[in-house]
Amino acid sequence: MASSGPLRVMLRHILPNAVSPIIVATTLAVGNIILFESVLSFLGLGVQPPLPSWGNMLTNAQEVIWQAPMLAVYPGLLILLIVVACNLLGDALQDALDPRAENRR
Repeated sequence: MASSGPLRVMLRHILPNAVSPIIVATTLAVGNIILFESVLSFLGLGVQPPLPSWGNMLTNAQEVIWQAPMLAVYPGLLILLIVVACNLLGDALQDALDPRAENRR
């Protein structure tokens, strides 16, 4: 009986079982990264002002919050929606790609 080489074992057994957790973890991390970048830019430690960033928009909106409150509402709402959408996508992918889940038909 011939033994399989390490490359064949990796491609045949390990990679197919590792792809779905990697995809789910990446999707869930995207929302956290967007939130982290927005916070850093809001604090002045992220993307610098000539470049657009939702955190920079929130920082600039602080100066005129009473005259134009929507300048703060739109970037904050978009950050919230994108982070929630990324997390929901990650949860849906986790449910869809889970090999231990029952067949849902």
